[in-house]
Amino acid sequence: MSSDDRIAVRLEGVSKRFTLNPNRRLNVRDLLLRPHRFVRQFREQQPYWALRDVSLTINRGESVGIIGPNGAGKTTLLQVLAGLSSPTVGKAEVYARCAALLDLGAGLHPQATGRDNAYVNALFMGLSKEEAREKMPDIIEFSGLGAFIDQPMRTYSSGMYLRLGFAVAAHVRPEILLIDEIIAVGDAAFQRKCLNHFDKLRNDGTTIVLVTHNFEFLENVDRVLLLEQGRVTDDGKSEEVVLRYIVQMLEESPATRADFERALKRVWMPTRRDGQASRHQAGAASPTPLN
Repeated sequence: MSSDDRIAVRLEGVSKRFTLNPNRRLNVRDLLLRPHRFVRQFREQQPYWALRDVSLTINRGESVGIIGPNGAGKTTLLQVLAGLSSPTVGKAEVYARCAALLDLGAGLHPQATGRDNAYVNALFMGLSKEEAREKMPDIIEFSGLGAFIDQPMRTYSSGMYLRLGFAVAAHVRPEILLIDEIIAVGDAAFQRKCLNHFDKLRNDGTTIVLVTHNFEFLENVDRVLLLEQGRVTDDGKSEEVVLRYIVQMLEESPATRADFERALKRVWMPTRRDGQASRHQAGAASPTPLN
């Protein structure tokens, strides 16, 4: 296999621009009665670059986590990789079949049952009818929906939507699996199940690109990218990038720093209602304040 054959994703100088308009949307009546508002609105439109000159390569079988503050461009990057959004500048090339779980409930019809939705979405993701039928028992079991699988999805909670959407995406055996941070909607037991399934997919050679704020999901990925203001500012081993990001957040946000120190004190020196240290922590030393 040549070096190019090992590549699953290649981005070269990718930038994505959106147009922001602070004014409300105008209708035909406004156009006829107040044409000057249309002129002013177009003049006030502001370009917003969600991604700026992103270049990266992801190899087949590699698992990559993406972290960063809100508005950094993480979801936009996944949309570009999934082919749902085209770069304004640059080139995005994906050399394998993708399954994307980017929007809770995307492609799921609220009036249809969970079973019907799972089957149809498996077909949309590239399975044949026979393959979809064979996968249905595994999908249903993984989702944990039980008897609700035959209820209309309009009766589902957001967590149930997530369970079914992820169960389908994870079992169609894509070559690349793109997952946005919506997985945080699931409860702790389901998140643990997802972690275990990630490991299985990685061992089977699936390329995984995961956007998350849950650092536990990043423990076993091959590398982590840090996005800030649309740019990749860090790229390396998971524990190193995550640690640098946490330190940076503490340095830049006094409120986050104060919350972190309060949390440390609760962990290291919990107190009883009478104000005394708990028995198992009685001899523990208080944490040293952050410098």
